[in-house]
Amino acid sequence: MKKAMVFALSLTMVLSMAGCGSKKETEAPATEAKTEAAKETEAVKETEAVTKAAVETEGATEKTTSEGTYKAAFLIPGTLGDKSFWDSGNDGLTKLRDELGADVFDFKVEQMGGNAADMANYEPTFLDYADSGEYDVIITGSWQCVDGIISAMEMYPDQKFILFDEEFDFEGNGNPETMYNIMFKQNEVSYLVGAEAAMMSESGIVSFLGGMDGKVINDFLVGYIQGAKDTNPDIKVAVSMVGDYEDSAKGKDLSLAMYNAGADCGFNVAGNAGLGLIEAAAETGKYAFGVDSDQAALLPEYAEFIPTSALKNVGDALYTSIKRDMAGELPYGTTEYLGFAENGVGLVEDAHYEEIVPEDVRTKVDELQEKITSGEIEVFSSSTMSTDEIEELKASVAVQ
Repeated sequence: MKKAMVFALSLTMVLSMAGCGSKKETEAPATEAKTEAAKETEAVKETEAVTKAAVETEGATEKTTSEGTYKAAFLIPGTLGDKSFWDSGNDGLTKLRDELGADVFDFKVEQMGGNAADMANYEPTFLDYADSGEYDVIITGSWQCVDGIISAMEMYPDQKFILFDEEFDFEGNGNPETMYNIMFKQNEVSYLVGAEAAMMSESGIVSFLGGMDGKVINDFLVGYIQGAKDTNPDIKVAVSMVGDYEDSAKGKDLSLAMYNAGADCGFNVAGNAGLGLIEAAAETGKYAFGVDSDQAALLPEYAEFIPTSALKNVGDALYTSIKRDMAGELPYGTTEYLGFAENGVGLVEDAHYEEIVPEDVRTKVDELQEKITSGEIEVFSSSTMSTDEIEELKASVAVQ
């Protein structure tokens, strides 16, 4: 808008100059008329120059990946430092910037907070970033941000978005061609964690700590229960939900209650709140499986209590997606599902894993992964189960 006003003022001034010249031409001698005609010619040239400069300046704001620096905004409905989900995404974008150089790719992180009070600011934040026109793509994850994205898409139809870890309703929102949606098959890797926990448990009771009761967390949960139950039909699974992804103190209290009730292997899927389960495992001398990032490596003081971590490769997915977008190959308008076959999920299998997890357990886990990848084992998914079916599955392994 400012550029348009500058152009309009410049054009008005130039035309005013041309108009004054025309008036003097009718009253002056021929020699003066020639002089004024020359001035008019210069005025026209100046008008064309101003117009060209304005067009070029305006065009510069509309450049995308073909010229200049590709810029991304990473809007987090939480905070960095979770040693898990958001850190993984940030690491992937940082890796790409380090690889290409900040003059080719750069990004900004906005930590919007993950508490209930923070959610009111999500939509205004999305609108502000879209309104700036500075970013080739706005990236975010999780269900809390969907309403904000939809509002921004409606007001800024040319802005591109990447949403991960929450399925976007394309048909219900007019099939926009500016959205790329990434979903992970967390149920697949969660199946392996459940099987491993059941094999390592001595008490016959394992536990699960979720952030909030939603589709993605339940996808983790049903895979975990199925893997545990297929491995040990008599296994019991204690389940607790924190209610958010930030309250690690509450996560610890809930986890201590489950460990003290007999669970000896737990699985945290709760972001920052899930760090409470790891602390509780250390205090009670039990096991806690990590999630999203290699939490044994990120939390060395607790590593002996973390056999392995279920990886949701958010960082790798964002790294690959931005490179595809820069090449003009990202399939906007679609949802892609990433599991074992697509390297979207996996287990940390390093020297630490080999040290803590018995060889026979590791061998069995490898066999199960091959069967899942080949389709021989079909893992339950919350996206295809009703609420009643999920509750029935939980009840089948409930601790009495």
